[in-house]
Amino acid sequence: MSVAEKLCLSHEAIKPKIGSRILNSKEELLSGALSGEIRELLEARGVLVFPRIQFSEAEHLAFTHTLGTYAPDNAEGRTTAISLDPEVGANAEYTRASFFWHFDGYMHDVPIFASLLCARALPKEGGDTQFANTYAAWDALPDERKGQIEGLKAVHALAAAQRSVEPEPSYATFEQWRKTRHNTLPLVWKHRSGRKSLVVGNTAVGVVGMDPLESLELLVALRDWATQECFTYRHKWSLGDCVMWDNTGTLHRALPYDPASGRLLTRTKLAGEEPFA
Repeated sequence: MSVAEKLCLSHEAIKPKIGSRILNSKEELLSGALSGEIRELLEARGVLVFPRIQFSEAEHLAFTHTLGTYAPDNAEGRTTAISLDPEVGANAEYTRASFFWHFDGYMHDVPIFASLLCARALPKEGGDTQFANTYAAWDALPDERKGQIEGLKAVHALAAAQRSVEPEPSYATFEQWRKTRHNTLPLVWKHRSGRKSLVVGNTAVGVVGMDPLESLELLVALRDWATQECFTYRHKWSLGDCVMWDNTGTLHRALPYDPASGRLLTRTKLAGEEPFA
């Protein structure tokens, strides 16, 4: 039996309902021999932390390729810079909305499966990232609430997210936001595995068929439920950390930091494998 075949994933829980810390070496992770176990643990725990693993860009890309189909944001296939500095981050204008709870890929019928962030430069203060397990949040909902929301759908749009940071946009700006496809999604995602998760966040415009104020009340209540302490993990970054999360079963947000601080993370994404249902 080869050395690779003897490898086992070494990990420890961070909190009871979310997050695990991976203890394997960089060499073991890059071998690809642990990819199946990593994916299984990711679904179970929502967020995986690879502390100070110090992936180079090439290693960041290589590790991503071991876990599924890489979904690059650019023609060159490189990692994506995440920064509030417009000279560094190509989407810095929209990155401000990442300070609010959200998931990625709402505009696609098959959203990305997972993302991996690596810390390249960090601010002196702020800039932590929070995650919320929407599988666990659904499981813990009272049965009465579950019955109330199953079957309901909500419209998700870029305009909702951007109004978080620009509440009174010009009409021209609003029209620019509308060019990004919006989508109507279930409040409860019934996954192929049989598990269910909540689909909420700052991209939600309103619940279809509901009074606008009652719709807003429901969306706020569900977001508040899903992001309570027991379902969330706050990651305080160290240089070289890599964090991976299941985009189909978590929400995430960055905590505020100075745009001039130089904070820089690089991201890769794994292509979606399951449509909203």
